Amino acid sequence: MKNFKANGLPLLIGSLPMESHEEATKLVLEHTPDIPLWIQLPGYKEEGMISQFLPGLPGFSNDTDKNILDTSKPEFDKELLEFFEEYLSVSDTGSDIRTSRFALSGSRAKGFVEFLKQIDEKQSSYRALKGQVTGPITFGTAVKDEQGRDIFYNDQLRDAAIKKLALNARWQASEFSKRGAIPVIFIDEPALAGFGTSAYITITKEDVTQSIDEIAREIHVQNGLAGVHVCANTQWDMLLDSKIDIISFDAFSYFDKFILYPELIKTYFNSGKIIAWGIVPTDKTEVIAKQTTKGLVQKLNEQMDELSGKTGIDKKTIISQSFITPSCGTGSLDLGSAKKVLKLTKEVSDAFRLE
Repeated sequence: MKNFKANGLPLLIGSLPMESHEEATKLVLEHTPDIPLWIQLPGYKEEGMISQFLPGLPGFSNDTDKNILDTSKPEFDKELLEFFEEYLSVSDTGSDIRTSRFALSGSRAKGFVEFLKQIDEKQSSYRALKGQVTGPITFGTAVKDEQGRDIFYNDQLRDAAIKKLALNARWQASEFSKRGAIPVIFIDEPALAGFGTSAYITITKEDVTQSIDEIAREIHVQNGLAGVHVCANTQWDMLLDSKIDIISFDAFSYFDKFILYPELIKTYFNSGKIIAWGIVPTDKTEVIAKQTTKGLVQKLNEQMDELSGKTGIDKKTIISQSFITPSCGTGSLDLGSAKKVLKLTKEVSDAFRLE
């Protein structure tokens, strides 16, 4: 995968404010025909970035709409044992992951199923196919036990959650590989924007990198590329030092924070890794409305020039190892603003494409 070149291609982050998975997938294929992704529609509660990945974990119950794993259930120990037995069966002995608890299914998988359906019908060749899982820090601090404690601080539940996310990422990657495309699986970590604050004071950098690296390893098993998306600022050194292949950041608002690590960024680029520049803003409709392709191209050119000046990496190399993306998903926007974000992303990418 070190030979893979992003070459300024457009890439999206996984949500849209739509009701139809079919129409949302068509919109994605229209704007990112080289590397499309499957879409999560926030209007469906089962597709929330936490609830989508809860089923199959010990202590989970469909009887509640809360993000809880109940360790007080009489059957919890049995469920925990069965979970790890199935994990070992898939990861060590090669049991079919497609029929396991680690594959999305039912109402939580509509976007993925529709995506594969349209991909198969088109019979086109794709540079890559993109999927996503919720990051272990975000997931582990959003899901609680029956007493309201974050499961990230429960060794058993944290381990189970990370392994569930890791094998789900591997399952997505295997489905993409079967279609002759390079899998690109993002680990979405909005919680890392709060890393180092009092809310996460007991989570260390080692906790973050070890958790993320475990998921990345399963993606690499399928010869995929593992990315991390953080929609605001974080301590970028811990990701630049990780096993991640792609770092996705909000270049529109936080480039000045990212560039504080020039030597680590240089080492990162020299190892063949990729930056996904979130140059198209997604946070406020009034900000989106003011943007033009020309203005965003100029802004990104200035950022790449600054990066080149501080690292000594020539600009052509930077572009060859760069994706052009929105700063975050568009699921919370109105549809008109979301469509403008997709349009701007494609047009800015067209200005930077090396192919």
